Amino acid sequence: MRRFLPVAVAVLLGTGGWLGAQDSRQIEAGRKIYESQGCAKCHMVGGRGNRISPLDGVGDRLSAVDIRRWLTHTAQMEDALPKAPAIKMSTRKYNFNDADLAALVAYLRSLKEK
Repeated sequence: MRRFLPVAVAVLLGTGGWLGAQDSRQIEAGRKIYESQGCAKCHMVGGRGNRISPLDGVGDRLSAVDIRRWLTHTAQMEDALPKAPAIKMSTRKYNFNDADLAALVAYLRSLKEK
């Protein structure tokens, strides 16, 4: 049994089995938070929402750390932009708990260019 456990863990991790399922649950939770928070009022994903700030491909452009900063230190991230955004996220107050924030970051990181 001792020899089997490390091999089983390696197979599950390598194939995305256990972690893949965990990640997909977190991504789905993040998508639900995105929807419940009304993010589509200002952002567009997959052709749905406001064209002003499309998020398709954001997972390729921003790291998880930067996405998290956009959600936790929004005014600082806006100030670092070369041009002021049409709609400022910093006018809205976010109060995500750690699990919701992690899920939302996972969802946004999953938005890759096709």
